[in-house]
Amino acid sequence: MSGRRRVRSRPRDEQGSIVPLVVGLAVVVALLVAVVVDASAAYLRRQGLDAAADAAALAATDGIQGERVYTQGLGKRAEIDPGAARRFVAAYVADSGIERRYPGLSYAVRTDADTVVVRMGAPTDLPLRVPGVGEDVLVTGEAASVVVVSD
Repeated sequence: MSGRRRVRSRPRDEQGSIVPLVVGLAVVVALLVAVVVDASAAYLRRQGLDAAADAAALAATDGIQGERVYTQGLGKRAEIDPGAARRFVAAYVADSGIERRYPGLSYAVRTDADTVVVRMGAPTDLPLRVPGVGEDVLVTGEAASVVVVSD
């Protein structure tokens, strides 16, 4: 072996070093897909609850306006009766079947002088489980309707 260097014909075996990278990337992609799918489901649920709250608020103001116009007239200002607003919202919820579409539906009615605000919430089963997100996710929607008296 007089001064000859031995040259390797092939590099060291690195066959397993890419596997952790691929597995890690697959986990990150799976988590991203789960987050996007769950966020989309929650967004669609919120849009539905917003629409239901909007319909309930409109039903309340329409019912109050119609009832008052025919019984007392509006006068200069149409004031909202909180009890009547709650009754009209409850009637809308019962008649529309919205509780079948959103099991566990809850709602709250808030009023001021000329506005009815309806907030609806329902638990949502997310399609995929994301770590750190609880199983009972409550999604809410809110809408308001205003009574305007004009000449």
